[in-house]
Order: sequence, then structure tokens, then C-alpha cells
Amino acid sequence: MQNIQNSTAVTSSSSGGTRTGCGAVLSSASDSSGAIPEAKSRKISDGGGGIGSVICSGSGGSSGDSCSLHDPSTAATKDAQPQQQQQQQPMAIHYLASFHEICIVTALLPLVTLFTCFVTAYVYQYDDVHETHCRVYNIIPSISAITGVSPQRYFWRFSIALHIGPRIPIAFVYKNYYRSQLKRISPELVPQASWLISLILVLNCIEIAALGGVTYISNRENYPVHERIFITFMICSLCYMLATIKLNGILNAGQSLNVQQQQSIKWKKFFFVASILSTIGLLIFFAKHRFYCHDLAFSWFAFFEYLIAIANMLYHFTIIWDFPSQYMVIVQGPLENISQYLSNRPKID
Repeated sequence: MQNIQNSTAVTSSSSGGTRTGCGAVLSSASDSSGAIPEAKSRKISDGGGGIGSVICSGSGGSSGDSCSLHDPSTAATKDAQPQQQQQQQPMAIHYLASFHEICIVTALLPLVTLFTCFVTAYVYQYDDVHETHCRVYNIIPSISAITGVSPQRYFWRFSIALHIGPRIPIAFVYKNYYRSQLKRISPELVPQASWLISLILVLNCIEIAALGGVTYISNRENYPVHERIFITFMICSLCYMLATIKLNGILNAGQSLNVQQQQSIKWKKFFFVASILSTIGLLIFFAKHRFYCHDLAFSWFAFFEYLIAIANMLYHFTIIWDFPSQYMVIVQGPLENISQYLSNRPKID
């Protein structure tokens, strides 16, 4: 049997200079059947005490074996480089807007538009907006009347389109906002609060959809459908207000609230009570107008309708106290970093 001895010098570099480690002596041979022995590896120690391995492969009759040094720390560093480079990529912000200002514009837009439609229709189209099926004396036109004539209908529809757009993401922001407060309450109240959060989101979305329905399906075009959508809007709006007040009572029980939070809860309750009282008055005078055609009954109906609309708008305006210093951001960056941030949010099953 022919013995082959190879001496391999192993070197490693560091910040302090070049160090030379000990040589490794390997012996390889082929048996009588001519089989080629497998590659072998030996752990070695460099001069600095580091541990590596020399991997050698050889064949019988060859002049020498081929050996290479395998350093685990070097391999791990190379594997980690792409991940580190990805994490070091800068994050770019393409859009940054004050959520507070967006909410103010969203809440005030239909209120300003409603006032504009009322004044212009009352001054320039008096006979058109005061026409009713009873043909009795009337001084206050309904919301459907002033937003159903031209050109006010186009202005109102355009305004509601701009209003509905931001309200959809605001509904989901409220959901996450309420869920982030679940950690403050006792565990036995979490299921009830979580159910209310889901209910509030559904009612809010139905209310938004119903608002679009009564806007784009006027009473002049299809009165039965318009009436049913308006009833849906009223029911979902009142239930949404009540569920929100109930949820705030659960989340804030025993908590010290700042001035803004106290203002938000106080005005939410006030506008909810105003909506309930206005709804009762609206139903009473609607019956008087619809079945008895009393004078001014439709005017009182329209008056309470305006109160309900204004109370609903101002109820949603309380968002300025719930989100006083938040921002809406569109950001570009590594998905892993964004996913890691989102995974840190409180989650309740």
C-alpha cells in the first residue's frame, strides 16, 4: 500500500495581522478493489484558538489530495450578509398627512354642502322644493328635496363621494384603535368588547353604504327604494352610536381619561340623545303628514330630519378628539421590517 502524506498550511487573517495555524497530516489510499475512498475531514485549531475543519478528497494513484479549509463562522457571516443588506435598506415615505386634518375635512364636507344646497334651493327653486303629495302649506323643504333638484344634486353627490372615500379606512382605523385598548380591561370582559368592536365595524360600513344609497337613489327617481335605504341608514346609525358608547364604557371603566377623551365621550352621548329625540319627532310628524296631511307637518318632519343629519355628522366629528396627533403614511421599505412592525400590534382572537 502506497502512503501519501500531504502537509497543509492553514492561515487565518485578523485585524491584528496574519496568523499561521498547525498543519494537518492526512493519509489516504485505495484498496485492492480499486475503490475510491470517501472524502475525510478533520477538525483543526488555528493559532488563535479558533476551530475549523480541513476537508480533503483524494483517489488512489493520484499525486496528491485536494484539501480546503471550512470555517463555520465565515460561512455564517456570508449567509447573514444578504439579510443584513436587506434590513439596512432605507425606508422611504411617499405620503404623509395629518389624520386629524383628514377627519376634519371628511366630517365637515357634507355639513357645508348641505347648508349650501339648502340656501341655493330655498332662494332660487322655492316652488320645486316645497312640492308635496298633500299640497299643503310648507315652509321647510326636506333634505331629499333640496338635494334632488339640479344642479344641487350633482354638488351633493360629488360631496358625498369625497366624504365616503376616507370614511371606509377610518372605520378600520377605529377597529384597530379599540383593539389596542383591550389589554387594559379584565380578561372576562375581552370577549364582550371584542364582539362589540366587530359589530361597530359592520354597522359603520352599512351606514356608509346606506348613505351612498340614499344619495344616488333619490326619492324622485325611486321613492320606495329610497325610503327603505333611509330607514336602514337611520337604524344602523343609531345602533352604531349606542354600541360605540357601550364599548367606551367598558374600555374606560376605572381608567383616568385626559380632557380630549372626556370631551369625546361627553359629546358622543349628547349627539346620540339628540338623534333619539329627533327620530321620535320625525316619526310623529311623518305619520301626521303621510296619513292626515296636516299643515306644516312636513315642515316639522324636515326640521327633525335636519337635526338627525347634523347630529350624525357632528357625532362623527368627535373623531378629532380620538385621533388628535396621528398621521396617515404611505411608506416603501423592506417587507420584513414592515411585517415585523405590524406583528407587534395587539391581536385578539
